[in-house]
Amino acid sequence: MNRASLILDGDCGLCNRLAIFLSPRLREPRGISFLTNDSKEGKNIIQKLPINQQNADTVYLVINDVSYFRSAAAIRCLLYMRWNYRILYPFCWLIPLPIRDLVYIIISKNRHKIFLKPENCIIPSLNED
Repeated sequence: MNRASLILDGDCGLCNRLAIFLSPRLREPRGISFLTNDSKEGKNIIQKLPINQQNADTVYLVINDVSYFRSAAAIRCLLYMRWNYRILYPFCWLIPLPIRDLVYIIISKNRHKIFLKPENCIIPSLNED
């Protein structure tokens, strides 16, 4: 499987927890590089995306110049995880995109209320050895 870049909000407690959850459960330890949307590399990748995705202010998963965002990015992360998580992928993908994205948007609009902003964003440190 090709290396992917997962671009998350560095000021979001949910995104921070997602990175902490994903990291030890990846099939290949370096299968996904975690970036923040305000990092130099993250901004460069986002600027190359289609305009409708650039303005989405969401999570992005970019694999070989193919980009996924919102619920599609979150679900595609399952493919990089160990088998017991990866088997959930087809079931999640069966849920129609408008419904998945509606749930994603509701959660993302309330994420700062539910999850406290991390004092220190650990997302860049997940890429270091």
